[in-house]
Amino acid sequence: MSLKFGTSGLRGLAIDLEGPATALYARAFARHLIAAGRARPGDAVLIGRDFRPSSPAIAAIAVAALRAEGLLPLDCGALPTPALALYGLARGHASLMVTGSHIPADRNGIKFYRPDGEIDKADEAAITAAAEAIRAGGMPGAAQATAEDRSAEALALYVERNEALLPAQGLAGLRIGVYQHSTVARDLLVSVLARYGADVVALGRSETFIPVDTEAVSAETVALLTGWAAEHRLDAIVSADGDGDRPLVADETGTPLRGDLLGLVACRFLGARTVATPVTSNSGIEAASGARVLRTRVGSPYVIAAMNEAVATGGTAVAGFEANGGTLTATPFAVNGRTLAPLPTRDSLLPMLAVMALCAGQDRPLSGIAAGFALPAAASDRLEDFPVETSAALMAELRSGAGPLSAFLAPLGVPVSASDVDGLRVTLEDGAVIHFRPSGNAPEMRCYVEAQDDAAAATLLAAGLARIRDWAEGR
Repeated sequence: MSLKFGTSGLRGLAIDLEGPATALYARAFARHLIAAGRARPGDAVLIGRDFRPSSPAIAAIAVAALRAEGLLPLDCGALPTPALALYGLARGHASLMVTGSHIPADRNGIKFYRPDGEIDKADEAAITAAAEAIRAGGMPGAAQATAEDRSAEALALYVERNEALLPAQGLAGLRIGVYQHSTVARDLLVSVLARYGADVVALGRSETFIPVDTEAVSAETVALLTGWAAEHRLDAIVSADGDGDRPLVADETGTPLRGDLLGLVACRFLGARTVATPVTSNSGIEAASGARVLRTRVGSPYVIAAMNEAVATGGTAVAGFEANGGTLTATPFAVNGRTLAPLPTRDSLLPMLAVMALCAGQDRPLSGIAAGFALPAAASDRLEDFPVETSAALMAELRSGAGPLSAFLAPLGVPVSASDVDGLRVTLEDGAVIHFRPSGNAPEMRCYVEAQDDAAAATLLAAGLARIRDWAEGR
């Protein structure tokens, strides 16, 4: 089987997940919950899904598997992952989200939540061990079943949360496009923005699944955004990835804003005093946030672990975000005269609404607002279908010593320092930064850069990706 845990749940080929593999891991999850004292026989487990063609069948297999283990599956339908997580936290139920997020439709995945939030790395190891024990006795079947529908109740709680973040008519005067594509957040985005008085234009709805990576927006997507921005005279365009936990915001020209800027704006909107974010987020976050910043490895489990540690040591107003803009909260926050309950999983609507509120409150375009943060110029992208074994070989070579690293980077610049927290982040002699990192849950090689301006960043990024490609072809 192709399945493995990465930075965001279990991922693998859809053809595998549409079979016994899902039953295996759903049963392993159930056994782990019971063994850890986080569930008892008869307890409910929530199941949600995205719009991938394979997701309904995978969810139905999970329903049958959980029921076979003595738990009560409840069907929450197609909804954003943060909506499922919020409902689980409110009801004290574990949950399981069938989604491959931003990766292509021939792949899919499962995200697991305990009653108190996302599973951590220790949970992943325990689930993996339980799966191996089950497999040793023979792979389970892939029977499918239906469950009681709780989709309306689950989504309503998330809608209520997001319709209380801003004052009534807080976005009046803004004309906002919503790139709907195949994200499960597509209708929710339209309704919430309209609720705040925005003039909303729905764009690009698709009944075929479209993988939108908000951290590495494709040239095709940018072309759509720039065309729509001009055609409809928009102040901004918003969207999200497949399961609605990573935001995409483009300015009035259709140019996407970086996710770490969205997360920064969200944390300032909340008044966060401690912020956790991965090493791949912009190096200017510390100066711009006005908060204590904790740097982590890439992946929500690491951001959550850092937030939890901050809370455990007395921290208040603790939040976090990933470089893709997904924003997490570990403590309550006072927002719009109300208390916003913690939601320690990636959320796309909070950063979107925070940025739109900032735009509505200023007499200048979104591009000017973004430039006003004066963050170092940064860019990122990925090589898709890059074999895991190839990326592992490249990283091993780059880590093998100063000589191999210098030789690899010779066409790009002279390295003066390197950090190996997650991938390899190298500072060059001219002050530019290039960061190589294999994806944790997909056959992709990612590259992140910072440079003196946008043009230099784009040039360095293209050169970095080309250098990776040339190395792989020359093996």
